Amino acid sequence: MKTIAVLAASGRSGRLIVEEALKRGYSVTAFVRSANKLEEKPNLKVVVKDIFALQKADLEGFDVIVDAFGEWKDLSLHKKHIDHLVPLLQNNKAKFLVVGGAGSLYLDQSHTTRVMDTPDFPDEFKGVANATAEVLGVLRGQKSFNWVYVCPAAVFDFEAPATNSYKIIGEVFETNAKGESKVSYKDYASAMLDIAENANLNQTRVGVIGL
Repeated sequence: MKTIAVLAASGRSGRLIVEEALKRGYSVTAFVRSANKLEEKPNLKVVVKDIFALQKADLEGFDVIVDAFGEWKDLSLHKKHIDHLVPLLQNNKAKFLVVGGAGSLYLDQSHTTRVMDTPDFPDEFKGVANATAEVLGVLRGQKSFNWVYVCPAAVFDFEAPATNSYKIIGEVFETNAKGESKVSYKDYASAMLDIAENANLNQTRVGVIGL
């Protein structure tokens, strides 16, 4: 049985990634900040431990580790949390997946302009877009472990249902046949497990869009 650790497992993304991993037969360890956020069940172990309290030993022995950290108030925590995790992951054999943001996707193959650099990018999202892009910047310098940074679509919809109709894209922003960049949290969670199981994705950034 494959093993997966999900950090920030009680958040919107984390909880659905836990559910998807259980459906696929993984043994799941869910790290949460406080008790009563998740209940243990078959193949699910809940560990109450803040990301900033994690030590190297906490992250050893897994096939996959998913970082589902999210923060909208103290945006400095995005960079601080990845700076804390990276030393713990040196030479770790797990595949490390990060829930990212869409703003850092490039507009074309020249990889010069990002979505967040365009004039019509909403001001209210610029802060979190910059913060999540910093996380990607840190990961790009890491060579001793296998990481994949996973961008959701521009519209990341928690209320939308699972459609099982989605596409894993590369570094360049894409839309579907309707000209939309949107994906449900449930489809994103499913794509995250697809990415975990794809041995060809290594030390790279990808995105997910609904079709």
